[in-house]
Amino acid sequence: MLRIPVAVQPRPYEALIENGLIERAGRLLREFFPAGSRCFVVTVPSLRRRWANRLMASLKAANFEPKLLEMADGERHKRLATVERLTERLVGLGAERNAFIVALGGGVVGDVTGFVASIYMRGVDVVQIPTTVLAQVDASIGGKTGVNLKAGKNLVGTFHQPRAVLIDPEVLSTLPDREFRAGLYESVKCGVIGNPELFERFEERRDGILKRNREDIEYLIAASVRLKAEVVSADERENGLRRILNFGHTIGHALEAHTQYRKFLHGEAVAWGMIAATHISREIGKTSPAVAERVQQTVLGLGKLPRVEVPTASLLRLLQSDKKTRNGAVHFVLPTEIGRTEIVNDVPHGAVANAISMIRRLSH
Repeated sequence: MLRIPVAVQPRPYEALIENGLIERAGRLLREFFPAGSRCFVVTVPSLRRRWANRLMASLKAANFEPKLLEMADGERHKRLATVERLTERLVGLGAERNAFIVALGGGVVGDVTGFVASIYMRGVDVVQIPTTVLAQVDASIGGKTGVNLKAGKNLVGTFHQPRAVLIDPEVLSTLPDREFRAGLYESVKCGVIGNPELFERFEERRDGILKRNREDIEYLIAASVRLKAEVVSADERENGLRRILNFGHTIGHALEAHTQYRKFLHGEAVAWGMIAATHISREIGKTSPAVAERVQQTVLGLGKLPRVEVPTASLLRLLQSDKKTRNGAVHFVLPTEIGRTEIVNDVPHGAVANAISMIRRLSH
């Protein structure tokens, strides 16, 4: 079993990675919680039969008292209304402050469940068991929780670190192709911002990755988690270094918000955002045409992305309400070379508009 430390204070934790981990989850969680502890597993209907039942059996075998709660899946359900329904359900099931909550699902389940755990009874423990590529390589690590508003993505949330993250690559075997590919873009992001070897793996082993070759998938999960753990350990609350993890997310979040979270999966929106940010970097002289071409070709090489049909003016308006906007200036994470980025807050308006027009043309 691979154990990757996330050294946040005052309570560091680990991401555990191994095939078949769900069926051993109960025994592993006895390291953190006493026998007889009540726990509440939040998941989505599509995961119940295949994976949630196995997890529940594992928890019961370890002498926990688990209860299952379901929520609707998809970014459009990442709202305060879902939080209210889940917390009311927890009250009805008798959840007390010494209980813990398990998030079994993708990024939406992890974000919502983490938020619920952070505010229920003023805070209870949460364990993340991510079931998508996106959640395994990114969303489950680092303690960010939150929900969306109509005005934008993740505008209401907290930092609430998990007690542990259990990553079982085996669950990816049932993930639909589109969701599988959408998660890969977050791993590409990790390569661009800080791990050239990971990026080169996508260039050299694309076919194996897309065929879900076990060795390739385990490598990219571990490499992505290590990078995120290092960044989060150095800057838990995004005051400095952690901001590099937002590469591709500035325009990506605007695409999601404009389309009401119905057209793009999160990773797909980030993919277009990465291409746009790289185009901006090239236009303002922060990176070379060769680097820009490598990023674009690697992203587009993972499969067809949904078309961008959003007016430039609409995206520019949404950028002003993004969390990364400071004192009215939109901050962009721009790649300078593979493995290195720069945060820029004085990007010319025209360069942003040109990048949006470019991805719209490229998508057609």
